[in-house]
Amino acid sequence: MARNRGKVISLYRQILRRLNSPDLPLNLAARLARKAEVRAIFMLGAEERSIHNIQDLFDTADYALSILNKGEIPKYIQ
Repeated sequence: MARNRGKVISLYRQILRRLNSPDLPLNLAARLARKAEVRAIFMLGAEERSIHNIQDLFDTADYALSILNKGEIPKYIQ
């Protein structure tokens, strides 16, 4: 993931920003729990070595971000 550091940081920040959005029907505790889950996913992804798995993580993050931009909560972080 080191080669894709810029993309990883960008996706991570965008997802955390969207989770802070008042458009999402989450209380403070739920927001903090979701943000902790996102951090854990990205930390586990940082240890990944398989190029195919890394690409899958990017695809999943892009999908989650598109769902968050619609004001919905993706199922994998619900």
